[in-house]
Amino acid sequence: MDLFPAIDIRAGRVVRLIQGEAGRETAYHYDPVAQAERLVGAGARWIHVVDLDRAFGSGDNLGVIRELADRVRGKTRVQVGGGIRTLSALRAVLELGIERAVLGTVVVTEPALVPEALGLAGRERVAVGLDAKGGRVAIRGWVETTDLLVDDVCRRVVADGTQTIIYTDVGRDGMLNGPDLAGAVRLQAHGAAVIVSGGVSSLADISGARAAGLHGVIVGRAIYEGRFTVEQALESARGAC
Repeated sequence: MDLFPAIDIRAGRVVRLIQGEAGRETAYHYDPVAQAERLVGAGARWIHVVDLDRAFGSGDNLGVIRELADRVRGKTRVQVGGGIRTLSALRAVLELGIERAVLGTVVVTEPALVPEALGLAGRERVAVGLDAKGGRVAIRGWVETTDLLVDDVCRRVVADGTQTIIYTDVGRDGMLNGPDLAGAVRLQAHGAAVIVSGGVSSLADISGARAAGLHGVIVGRAIYEGRFTVEQALESARGAC
């Protein structure tokens, strides 16, 4: 199972939000590029980057992400999400030299764009992010909750050719109370590899995701607050502890 240490960027800084709320931010005062290099040094094979400014429609951090991607190229792989809502935005992110872009809001607002994006970039370079509030899909940086069931949208995007899903239970994100493994396993049964995100607080959560047969797990706040190291998390993801 793959481990995806997270770097959420807002106004050029590494931050974490509680349940995705812009007003509940913890800034860690890390330079995103330096943090990426720390993760590489710890052995991370993937880094999950979120452009929060772009997700909230208040700007972007493309320059920082470009520098980050350049600095770690050939050492690890980078996955980027946040506000990628057009094909031109998808191209711009992929041209930064990252391995995979994550589509979110547009999966709901413009469903036809999903197969177009997969055709443009290839199935390996596009993932779909499904963020849930009470089982329904949240969009636009999680500030809106739709009437669409996560399972229904998952079935549709898998039928379109999506092979990687990133599933987040918004209510758990940043709360350190464990990820929704049952929900992630249910979505994976629809035919795509699922990376679970939100709420990871312990090495047991990582081991649980691996034991459940999930493809990956995203970890953010627990690493920044020293609950375990990246090295320990990687060992748990591999089943070494």
